[in-house]
Amino acid sequence: MPGTLDDSTPAINPWLVALAVMLGTFMEVLDTTITNVALPHIAGSLSAGVDESTWVLSSYLVSNAIVLPASGWLALRFGRKRFLMTCIVLFTLSSLACGVATSLTMLIVCRVLQGLGGGALQPISQAILLESFPRRLHGMANAVFGVGVVIAPIIGPTLGGWLTDNYSWRWCFYINLPVGVLALLLIQSFVFDPHYIRQRRPARIDYIGLGLLAVGLGCLQIVLDKGQREDWFESAWLMKFAVVAAVALVLLVVWELRVAHPIVDLRALRDRNLALGVLMMFGFGAALYGSTVLYPILLQTLLGYTAMLSGLALSPGGIATLICMPICGRLIGRIDARALIACGFVTCATALFWMSGFNLQMAFSNAVWPRVLLGMGLAFTFVPLTTVTFATISRETMGNATGIYNLMRNLGGSAGIAVVTTLLARRAQFHQSVLVAHVNAYNPGVNSALQQIGQILQTAVPPAPVVAPPTALALLYGEVQRQTTMQAVVDVFWLLGVVLAVMLVGLFFLRRPTHGEPMTPGH
Repeated sequence: MPGTLDDSTPAINPWLVALAVMLGTFMEVLDTTITNVALPHIAGSLSAGVDESTWVLSSYLVSNAIVLPASGWLALRFGRKRFLMTCIVLFTLSSLACGVATSLTMLIVCRVLQGLGGGALQPISQAILLESFPRRLHGMANAVFGVGVVIAPIIGPTLGGWLTDNYSWRWCFYINLPVGVLALLLIQSFVFDPHYIRQRRPARIDYIGLGLLAVGLGCLQIVLDKGQREDWFESAWLMKFAVVAAVALVLLVVWELRVAHPIVDLRALRDRNLALGVLMMFGFGAALYGSTVLYPILLQTLLGYTAMLSGLALSPGGIATLICMPICGRLIGRIDARALIACGFVTCATALFWMSGFNLQMAFSNAVWPRVLLGMGLAFTFVPLTTVTFATISRETMGNATGIYNLMRNLGGSAGIAVVTTLLARRAQFHQSVLVAHVNAYNPGVNSALQQIGQILQTAVPPAPVVAPPTALALLYGEVQRQTTMQAVVDVFWLLGVVLAVMLVGLFFLRRPTHGEPMTPGH
């Protein structure tokens, strides 16, 4: 099967190219979530507080967000293959440095370097995939890419917890070393720059655009990551970061639309499918990452599952996604991709509405099946949406378009996590105020519950020497908090389902993609 872009490019089977670039993507996306469960261990090992250790996550996300939209420009300037291999080398070496870090400061610096190396891996890999396959096979190409993008954040927390419990948190970084080396060898052998990149003359560096991009996205990512912890705009320093982010991003848009050689070509958003696809992927990313945050809270905090049991409940959803992605890839071209997207959104929304019926007496199977349905919906959303988004994009602008697209998915994920954690806290407070109003000395049910708790404590083994009223009250209040948090989780699941259902409106404005050969750069 030919996978070449022009006569001067070596004939390479596109599936070998897919394997080469997918490894780097999987490694990078996995690293965004694999360290989450290891934070307490990292804090203890490096003598840092839990709040300080969260910068291990924030520093990576900030540097990652800065590089993402500029990846297309950087690939054109330095050569795509050379730039991709440089990013993998930087990511792999910084992973090794993270693993041997002896202080929190050293770890944070290494995570910044890791984010800079990993930020370009997603968009450059996707651009190479879409150029290597004929347009009629773009569905299958996006299915391969989706394995890294969708599956990695699902298995990341489980894998991170297993490595941390059985070995050390440092293995969350060491695991990247063999994958990075293998990815380098495959890319060196099977990936080549197309003619239009090899012949392109380096443009002037857009220093102003690069500076505005770094400041704007860096501050925005910090605001999203620290918002709930710092009570959003009640924090003076966070408010300053929000203002700086807003001003820098507005100036960035104005500047990039006027400069001759922008570092992020926003003119590409004149394409209707790309503009709508970017917006829909933002919402999809918010729902995907938001629901991923809720599940560990539900299973481990409220239901008392171990990290391993929680991972077993999530794993069938990832398996469902893995099975359905190639099926969806084959259907594209035979069925209108917009119909497949509608099917995916409806399936995901149905799964989230199903999750809004969860309660504290649910069985293990009740947690598994909605996640399986969500996994199926993710496959039937991600693959056709990505295919439709890039259906009318030329090869020459593909790198820039994939950078914007992947940035918006990541920002959607960050925004989704920020909104979910905030709503969870606010709704829990609301439900607690309602329930606590009924917990008083004049309520017979409360008095009966306190007596039952006291009897249980007295018959405990070993028995409690003194059963003081505050002990029973504390246990009762703990149950109130558990109930209110459960109600808040249900509310947020329902809201995420509404968001996905509303996004169906965007399908009426998408153009139906064609499935001929890819357009030439002149189109």
